[in-house]
Amino acid sequence: MNESLKYIVEQLNQPPYSRSYNLISFDSLTPIQLLQVLNDVLAEISPQNKMDIREEGADQTAVRVMTELKYLRYKPSQEVQAFRQGLVTANKPVVYEILVWLFQKMPEVKKRAYLARFLVKIECPPDVMSDSNVADAMAQYDDMMGQFKVLHKEAEELKKSNYSTSDIKKDISHMDEEKEQLSKRIERLKKKIDTIPNYEKNIEIARSFRLEQEKQAEQGQQKLEQRNQLHQSEQRYKRIQQQLRDLKQATVGSTPEGLIQKLDEENKVNAYLCQDKLPKEIENKRKACRDLEKVVHEPAMGQADLDDLYGQIKDLNSEINGLIEKRMMRNDPLDDKVSLFRQQASIIARKKEGAAESLKDAKDEVMSLRQEINEKRETVKGLQGEEVLKGDEFKRYVNKLRGMSTMYKKKRQILAELRSELGILSRTEEILKQKDNAIQRNLSELEAKKGISGYHDTQEELEKVSTMKSELDDMKGRTLEDISDMVHRLNSKIASKKSALAPVIKELRPMRQKHQEIQIAHTEKKSSYDTLAAGLDSNCSKLEQDVKAFREECSQEESRFHYLNCMRNILLLQQKRVEEEVKSYVNPQDKKKSYRELYSKKIQEQENLGKSLREKQKAIKENYGPSMKQIKMWKDFQVLMECKTRCYLNKGKQKGDSATMIRDDQEDRLVL
Repeated sequence: MNESLKYIVEQLNQPPYSRSYNLISFDSLTPIQLLQVLNDVLAEISPQNKMDIREEGADQTAVRVMTELKYLRYKPSQEVQAFRQGLVTANKPVVYEILVWLFQKMPEVKKRAYLARFLVKIECPPDVMSDSNVADAMAQYDDMMGQFKVLHKEAEELKKSNYSTSDIKKDISHMDEEKEQLSKRIERLKKKIDTIPNYEKNIEIARSFRLEQEKQAEQGQQKLEQRNQLHQSEQRYKRIQQQLRDLKQATVGSTPEGLIQKLDEENKVNAYLCQDKLPKEIENKRKACRDLEKVVHEPAMGQADLDDLYGQIKDLNSEINGLIEKRMMRNDPLDDKVSLFRQQASIIARKKEGAAESLKDAKDEVMSLRQEINEKRETVKGLQGEEVLKGDEFKRYVNKLRGMSTMYKKKRQILAELRSELGILSRTEEILKQKDNAIQRNLSELEAKKGISGYHDTQEELEKVSTMKSELDDMKGRTLEDISDMVHRLNSKIASKKSALAPVIKELRPMRQKHQEIQIAHTEKKSSYDTLAAGLDSNCSKLEQDVKAFREECSQEESRFHYLNCMRNILLLQQKRVEEEVKSYVNPQDKKKSYRELYSKKIQEQENLGKSLREKQKAIKENYGPSMKQIKMWKDFQVLMECKTRCYLNKGKQKGDSATMIRDDQEDRLVL
């Protein structure tokens, strides 16, 4: 409760409420003030609730708040009657629970309140619906409600998408500009085409060229598929040959009796797998599927159902334990022998199952190893271009690898030495740079003391400029000579290339013109293709949105179907209970008592109990005064006796003896 109160105060102190509550001030609010706070929160969610609750009655406020919470799908933790009473009297736990729920789900409840304004159907009496104008208005109202649902879904999808209105407007403006440019370009191309002779023939040639290109691409795809099929066939042929070799190798040195025995063992193993193991696994899978289907078709379970199931499980466990104890107490020797055989049979069955599992794992491992061997062989073939080396060739290959490994070790050692030397040199360079920086700082300080700061830097720059100038002069001289030689060579090459390219240029001119024509046709076809692709993309996106909306509607209808089915089952149970009650009324000779009799009996028992308690209460009230007097008299007597005891003890101490004991008739008496 403290955490809920703290959370409510934090939310109320924030905008748009901006209250200045603390825990004490909020907890000390009167019921009417607490209801006003709840009404203000509901007014923030739905503006029609904005009012002063002192202007309406408590029942009207409770009805209005409960209606609004019903629209927001609030489910109270108490019973409806207790919740309604707590809302009317502004019970703090009830109101606090509502406020916490509203603050936690504020965006969701705002959306529900907005939709409730348009989707909550108006209740119309049947006598009013008989009017044709009212019926037409209600039909139009239903149609508009359906249109609102569709438009709201589209709006939500647009909000979820990353498109904004400004981006869409920009895209539309760009598309309009592109449309205008394309229309102008089409007009220009039409004018150009009209001036070209036999343009229809050229278009037909380009179309046939495109068809031939598509046919060539299809043939290339078919060729690639046939190559893949050939490769797969070769692999299958090699795999079958390997199996044949393995079978021949396995049959070497074997006798017909051994082969028959081996086949019998394999037959027994396969029979066990097919007749015992696999049917059990299939049955287990089917049982699991049936259990899952049963769980899916069962209605949602509450805490009471879970408690019932736990109670049933507990009862069954106790019953099983009792049966086991009875069996142990009976201690029949025949059952002991049978149980021994049963244990042996179960051990053998478990061993068979374990052997079958290990056999299956071994087969899977053999298959994976064979597949890995084939992959390795294919990899070696791809690398070497031939089969795996054997005999002397393999030894030579191994020796070659050893020599390469020794060479690799030497090179690695040299590389490590070079790296270590590089580290030493880099460290030396850093030390020298540090020393150079220190010398430069000392030199700059001396120059500043002498009044010639910057002299060393200026001198270095002058030396650099002089060296650069000399290098540039040398470079210029070499460059001029190189340029003159290059010019002569280029002139001679140009002359030779011109004479060689002259016939090619003559052939290239008509090809260029043809290329331009084909390029124009290509651009036209490409633009038409782009427009068609854009249209298809827009249609596809629209269809996807429709499919998404239909799927959501389907899921909603499915959930509604399950809800109605559960409600139907509940109503059937209630109807069955009512029928049984009616049967008990009709047939009074039936031994089974009706609920009315049971409840009337309980009511009578409670009334008798209340009557007896009232009589006890009456007797206690009547005897209260005398009993209290008697208790008071007894307490006074007790105080008096204690006082006399103390006085007697004090008197005995003064005389030197504690008490005087007188023996009379063989009895000891205390004389006071």
